Formats: sequence, structure tokens, C-alpha cells
Amino acid sequence: RGTQPWKANRSRTLRANGTSAEDKLWHHLRDRRLGGFKFVRQFPIESYFVDFACRKKRLIVEIDGATHGNPAELACDHVRAQALIALGYKIVRVHNIDIYENVEGVLSQLLAELGGKTFNPGKAAPHPAPPPH
Repeated sequence: RGTQPWKANRSRTLRANGTSAEDKLWHHLRDRRLGGFKFVRQFPIESYFVDFACRKKRLIVEIDGATHGNPAELACDHVRAQALIALGYKIVRVHNIDIYENVEGVLSQLLAELGGKTFNPGKAAPHPAPPPH
């Protein structure tokens, strides 16, 4: 899709070296499992790579681990967030612990941000029907 080769390689490397929290959340986001919304992982936007993005809704999901609490990281996150917001994206930040201990709550929050239905962990989101021929 016109992605520069170095960006595609970097995205591939980031996906291969994802954290367990990223892997757990990706399990719920991939294949349109969350309300039928399509997410991509380690998506390049300008010079940044975001953990997850729903391009259609311009929603970014960033997972914060232990390093996101120190002042230097917070400052970098702020600059990065401002640049992405200026491009028309909304950012939802989620802590690792929330994914491990309350993934249903995280998914409900994301669906609310996307304007989707309430998350029901008992039912998998159906795949959208293919368009008519």
C-alpha cells in the first residue's frame, strides 16, 4: 500500500517482538473480532509506529508498560501524541495490567470509543457479510 520498505520491515520486527500484553490484546482485535472493526498492528503513521490502529475510525491504541511512568518517557509520549492528534487521530492509552486483569473492560472502552456495541465476552463478533456481487 505504498509503505516504504524500511517501515514495513520495522513493523514486521515490532510485531515479532511484541510484549505479552500486546499479544493478548491483539488476540481480541485481529480478524475484526471486536465489533467488526478492522485493526492493524505496529502501524506506521508519519515517523511513528503505533501499537494498534483502527484506520477507518482513526483510533490508536497504545499499550503502556512500566517504562511509561518516568518523566522522560512521559515527555516523549506527549510530543508523539500531539503529532498524532494533529493528524486527526484519537489515542487511547491502556496499561499492561489492565490487559492482564481486565481485558473485557479494555475491550468495552475501545468499543465505546469506536461507537460500537457493548462488548459481550460470551459471543465472538461475527465477521461482516461479504458485499453482494
